[in-house]
Amino acid sequence: MSEKNHLYLVDGSSYIFRAYHRLPPLTNPHGVPVGAVYGYTTMLWKLAKDLHDADGPTHLAVILDHSSKSFRNDIYDQYKANRPEPPEDLRPQFPLIRDATRAFSLPCIETEGFEADDLIASYTEAAVAAGWDVTIVSSDKDLMQLIREPGDGPHVDMLDTMKNVRMGIDAVNEKFGVTPDLVGDVLALMGDSVDNVPGVRGVGPKTATKLIVEYGDLEKALAGAETMKVSKLRDNLIEHADMARLSRVLVELKRDCPLPDALDDLKLGAIPPLPLKTFLDEHGFRSLSAKLDLGATPGGPPTLPRTGAVAAAAPEAGASTPALPPMPAIDRSLYETVTTLDALDRWIADAKAAHFVAVDTETASLDSVTGRLVGVSLATAPGKACYIPLGHGGTDMFAEKPEQIALDAALDRLRGLFADDAVLKVGHNLKYDIGVLAQHGITIAPYDDTLVMSFALDAGKHQHGLDELVKLHLDHTCLTFKDMCGTGKSQISFAEVQLDRATEYAAEDADVALRLWKLLKLRLPIEGGTRVYEMVDRPLAAIVETMERAGIMVDREYLAKLSGEFATEMLRTEGEIHALAGQPFAIGSPKQLGEILFDKLGLKGGRKGKSGDWSTDQNELERLERDGVPIARKILEWRQLAKLKSTYTDALQQQINPATGRVHTSYSLVGAQTGRLSSTDPNLQNIPIRTETGRQIRDAFIAAPGHVLIAADYSQIELRLAAHMADVPELKEAFAQGQDIHSATAIELFGESNRDTRGKAKTVNFSILYGISRWGLAGRLEITPDEAQALIARYFERFPGISDYITDTLEHARATGYTETLFGRKTWFPRIKAPNQNERAGSERAAINAPIQGTSADLIKRAMARMPAALVDAGLSDVKMLLQVHDELVFEAPTDKAEAAGAVIRAVMMGAAEPALTLSVPLEVEIGIGKSWGEAH
Repeated sequence: MSEKNHLYLVDGSSYIFRAYHRLPPLTNPHGVPVGAVYGYTTMLWKLAKDLHDADGPTHLAVILDHSSKSFRNDIYDQYKANRPEPPEDLRPQFPLIRDATRAFSLPCIETEGFEADDLIASYTEAAVAAGWDVTIVSSDKDLMQLIREPGDGPHVDMLDTMKNVRMGIDAVNEKFGVTPDLVGDVLALMGDSVDNVPGVRGVGPKTATKLIVEYGDLEKALAGAETMKVSKLRDNLIEHADMARLSRVLVELKRDCPLPDALDDLKLGAIPPLPLKTFLDEHGFRSLSAKLDLGATPGGPPTLPRTGAVAAAAPEAGASTPALPPMPAIDRSLYETVTTLDALDRWIADAKAAHFVAVDTETASLDSVTGRLVGVSLATAPGKACYIPLGHGGTDMFAEKPEQIALDAALDRLRGLFADDAVLKVGHNLKYDIGVLAQHGITIAPYDDTLVMSFALDAGKHQHGLDELVKLHLDHTCLTFKDMCGTGKSQISFAEVQLDRATEYAAEDADVALRLWKLLKLRLPIEGGTRVYEMVDRPLAAIVETMERAGIMVDREYLAKLSGEFATEMLRTEGEIHALAGQPFAIGSPKQLGEILFDKLGLKGGRKGKSGDWSTDQNELERLERDGVPIARKILEWRQLAKLKSTYTDALQQQINPATGRVHTSYSLVGAQTGRLSSTDPNLQNIPIRTETGRQIRDAFIAAPGHVLIAADYSQIELRLAAHMADVPELKEAFAQGQDIHSATAIELFGESNRDTRGKAKTVNFSILYGISRWGLAGRLEITPDEAQALIARYFERFPGISDYITDTLEHARATGYTETLFGRKTWFPRIKAPNQNERAGSERAAINAPIQGTSADLIKRAMARMPAALVDAGLSDVKMLLQVHDELVFEAPTDKAEAAGAVIRAVMMGAAEPALTLSVPLEVEIGIGKSWGEAH
């Protein structure tokens, strides 16, 4: 290599689209599109090898566009407005392309607000000022402004790797007819339809060049228009002079951007094969991986160790789970308390150098919407973690406060790191941290969430809390919140914990989250979890947090009125129950109720629990109701009223956030084994769907003034998925023709469809998918078990695909221990071979439904992830997604935009499966609009 420094700047953004269009669509073993990733990887490989073999670079960096927006959009809002959105199958490849660059151990540089061309220009200027030569690996005409060939000083040229051509001054003159310093003037006159740079109407490349050559530069050409002979060109130059000047600003490359990485940090060394091989194997790039195995390392001889620590850390042959990568023991004494900006800057620099950082926040309360931020912890390597206290000390203004960085100053530093697309943020239950930091206008992206990663791998095996996972995977017991703050009346706020203790607790959480991430990231591709994690689950943390923060209005006066009505109805029902019992008693006491039902009234079939008391649970009361016991029906009515009153009409009034005036439910991303979201405080999943009282509860959820609520509900989605997954021609045809599926089933089962037979068919349709037994169906239809069995047999005879689906699903679950959705989500059933018949049967019923219900959950999650961008693209950024309940999404929209929003919402939900999956039945979405949820539902 030459002794003189020679910087190569790779225009990675142009590589991406070249790679995408060069290759046919490809997917990796997890079903994720990777055609562009593969093309990009091969191009980068070839570049590294060619440059190594030749008189190559001493320094190299890949430069990428951070986003489609830059400072130019602030100057001219139509800049690049005509550019189409990236193809659907290209979007998920952008983060993987960044991963590919880092797999080569090459700097991957991008900066918010600036285009790749601006960063290339800024690095070029800095390198030339340092006396370095520069080669820009690109064919972008705009970058020709940077070419220079001074006599004995640094030179700047371009390399078009597609044509294997180097371009200097001669190439600029051949293309534009001017020197590089005048290229911008030519571009300003001719404009650019791709970037929507207006230029001067009617002026093309040749005319623009002629004008600049004749007059000397843009301003002289515009001034000279007045003296030109009368022509359309003259008129256009005069009329559009301001547009030409605006265009000159737009095409000018910004040459003084802040440099994210110093020039010396771009020094190029041998490319370590191990990270590259891991990346290639994960995405199934076998031919490239085989090259590495044969020693064809890009950029130099192979350096992959075959013995020692790397070999010891590799998974054993045939093992389904990789060994934990070697890590130092957890030592809390090594954690640092960061109390100065210099120390914080050092940690931020470490994170940027590592390109990942684990993040955790500590707050004064558990409410992410309003909880006060107390501190932030970071980890940049196993065992290397810190805590940044920001709000410790007593709440009294005179209370002594420990030394710590001012909140605003620290957050100003952290804001850039947390939004840096080149640094992956890692955390456990990041939804909470995203919400806490959102209070301060801070965004966390991109991110990996170990809570969700664990769920994608092990749903059904165990819980996914941090402490449990650390004990399970790391064999370590974390400090607990109780250890720090105590319990009961003596409990203190985390803000009052001494800094040394707070550091041990908070930094440990970041440290162990990073360790878990290293293990789970290895497991995802090996165990088939990558597809559902990347395509369904990962985007949801930020989406759901935004919904939680938005909240929804409730009508306090209406709730109070409803509570009073429920209380009156409960008293009336209570009187009827006491009359039927022949005496007053505490209906809410299971012990007293059992004694009334089975001792005093002598009802048959009761069962006692281990305590010796009679069971009076829901199933027992429903059994008695089916047997025609009047008191059982009344008790069920009373319990329903009591539950609705305590859980909703009373509780919702208390749950109105005083700071926002709205109710903010909390969603769990891992609350339901099948992948469905669950909600608490309040639990919106349990509002009765079909009852009048359930509708009354929904009426309490209202739109803000000037707005309406939009309820978008998948129609019979589980039956549609069953028709597809079980391949049932009769059901698929009925759905394709838009028939009433329950009527169609009634005709198949009973020979006719009327109100009675349709109702029974509806019960059978849904019951079969939940693996119901003959006794269960008999109870629901109020028929004998033998009649129910005959009905089940007839159903399977008419729809054999359903029977085959159930058989195949159970056989697979028994053989593997899990079921899978169409997107590859595994749900584990550890008790499916349990010796206890009840446990085994329960697992079997759940296994039958899990692939269908889980796929339904996957689809609505994909719709949720796409929804905000779709609304923004349609000019509906003020339409907010507020709630997700089962198969339904609820939005709040300005009244005059509701119809337009409904159309966008419906389109997104109907297309949620694509392009990853093509269903053989259409998805249908019902849209309702109203002032309340009940009116819209």
